[in-house]
Amino acid sequence: MSAFEKLLHKEKILLLDGAWGTEFFQRGLMPGCPPDEWNLTHPEMVQEITRDYLSAGSQVVLTNTFGANRFRLEPHGLSDRTAEINLTAAALARQVVGDKALLAGDIGPTARFLAEVSAEELKRVFSEQARALAKGGVDLLVVESMTDAEEMALAVSAAAQETGLPVVASMTYNRTPHGYRTMMGNTPQACLEKAEKAGAAVIGANCGSGIEDYVPLAPVLRELTRLPLWFKANAGVPHIVGGKVAYPLSAEQYASFVPAILEVGVSMIGGCCGTSPSFIREMRKVIADVRSA
Repeated sequence: MSAFEKLLHKEKILLLDGAWGTEFFQRGLMPGCPPDEWNLTHPEMVQEITRDYLSAGSQVVLTNTFGANRFRLEPHGLSDRTAEINLTAAALARQVVGDKALLAGDIGPTARFLAEVSAEELKRVFSEQARALAKGGVDLLVVESMTDAEEMALAVSAAAQETGLPVVASMTYNRTPHGYRTMMGNTPQACLEKAEKAGAAVIGANCGSGIEDYVPLAPVLRELTRLPLWFKANAGVPHIVGGKVAYPLSAEQYASFVPAILEVGVSMIGGCCGTSPSFIREMRKVIADVRSA
């Protein structure tokens, strides 16, 4: 049994971390610059964010590697440093969390369509990133923010086969008049079938239109799989305020949706866009109440 499985079995509910992008922007990252490069240039800032989430109560913390695959790094002249960036990210995070939390290697989409590159090429890119994260000492891998079920399945398969670590398969869904769909039109059922066949240990949903829309999504996913569920929703639907993106929900409002999601069997919950360590602290209180009820 992996460290991840042991902790989930023991705790029943695991508190995840929140958004990373907004935390970097608050610390001076300029739009268009890759946060992943900060593992090399601003390691103290990366560790500060990790430390903030750990202090807030996160039991699982992501590495700063969402865009650290060869294709995403290429426009910034960093593709040849892919392994170094991922390995460094894992090492930086491990220095902070030690054995106080689990470390999840973050793997995001490549921003390439299968019409542009072959499945074999995509799988090689995901394998490269997964190998480096595993070498850096992560406890599990999280394939997240996926909108194409085919790309997700390639990433999950590569990560599972390359490392033997538990892999989370997390899709981004939006609520439509025809039910939940990814941006590419994939249904939850299609995504789950591909994820399980690819070897996912956990089924997830993250980002999307907001936590309020993810409350009714939870029972849909629960009915489709017996695997553990992982949720990291946005803090509502974003809007522009003063030329900047803003999210409408406060930490308290976001946390108020958590009991309904946990009630249907989601066992891992955190936040995505618009959330912060303050959201994790509020969720920690709510989860404590749920556990004591």
